[in-house]
Amino acid sequence: ILRKGSKIIYKGSENDINIENYLPDFGEFDTNIEGGFYIDTNKPFLLKQQDFHFVDGSEGSIFIITDVRNWIPQIRNSAQQLVLVFIIVTLLTALISVYWIYFSIIKPFNTLRIATSEITKGNLNYSIEGDPRDEIGQLCIDFEEMRIRIKELLEGQLESEKNTKELFSNISHDLKTPITAIKGYAEGIIDGIADTPEKRDKYIQTIYKKASSMSVLIDELLLYSEIDANNVNYYFSKINLDEFFSDCIEELSLDLEVKNIKLSYKNKVDKEIHVLADAQQFKKVINNIIMNSVKFIKNEKGLIHIYIEDKNEFVQIGIKDNGIGISKEDLPHVFDRFYRTDESRNTMKGGTGLGLSIAKKIVKDHEGKIWAKSEEGISTTVFIKLRKYEEDKNE
Repeated sequence: ILRKGSKIIYKGSENDINIENYLPDFGEFDTNIEGGFYIDTNKPFLLKQQDFHFVDGSEGSIFIITDVRNWIPQIRNSAQQLVLVFIIVTLLTALISVYWIYFSIIKPFNTLRIATSEITKGNLNYSIEGDPRDEIGQLCIDFEEMRIRIKELLEGQLESEKNTKELFSNISHDLKTPITAIKGYAEGIIDGIADTPEKRDKYIQTIYKKASSMSVLIDELLLYSEIDANNVNYYFSKINLDEFFSDCIEELSLDLEVKNIKLSYKNKVDKEIHVLADAQQFKKVINNIIMNSVKFIKNEKGLIHIYIEDKNEFVQIGIKDNGIGISKEDLPHVFDRFYRTDESRNTMKGGTGLGLSIAKKIVKDHEGKIWAKSEEGISTTVFIKLRKYEEDKNE
């Protein structure tokens, strides 16, 4: 609608509303109001007014009229569409949320609950998995690591209990034999059976030997308990290998000769080669290996040969016997605690099955390596590898 003064000079279309009665006067309202004015009649409409002056200076106004009734169907359809879209989006969001909550929270927690129940029942083999990318998944991973650790500890405890029972059984037998012998020979002296000086000396010597074997057994058990608890104190010093083994041969030769076993020694390295070791503890290693060999030498002429070889930065010590050897099945386990290759034979020979495991622990504490090779029925060789002592590096 175009109005000049108070006269309508142009009307774009006819309308059943008497709009002219509702048109505001020139300058009556702020024409810069965005969106215009809402005129509330029985047929409401929107009005936008723009005032100006004609070239002759008269006042003019342009009005843009919009019938609100034409918008209602569109608004209703838009509102319905918006409501429908809102419902669909809400349902999708709810479904996604439920899916996420179930698989990210409820399911992992349910898995943990079942795993906890299984472990409570004693089933430590029930395994679970987790996604490390989220906190609950990481919790499942930590739970699985805890299960494995508990299982290892329990298995270790059961193995330790088994070994302890076996150790007590071995100790009982190994102590009972010499104690019975000591008691018998002592009673022989008391009852006068040893009625000559020669018999008394023989009985006393036998009692002394049996008591000595008991002392060795007890010392071995005490040493094992200290080693097992890592309470062994080492006093390392620079040791000349040639002098060390020469002393060992001298100490052991006489005892082995009585058992018809020859002990030989050959040094294939420079006689000035040294190693850093605790002489007392390392001597126990050599004694344990040799005494273990002595038990299983059945030849009329036993032989134990010790030799030292140069291996660049290391020296390798070999202790070879001509005993009955070790089977391929038993060989990987000879350094295990309490392990006996033949229960009946070992029981007869005595011993706790700790000698070689003690040797292994001491060599390991010397940062060395120990292993064995054997030909069943022919020989067994125990090897020890130690790093050479170098003055400049260890000063």
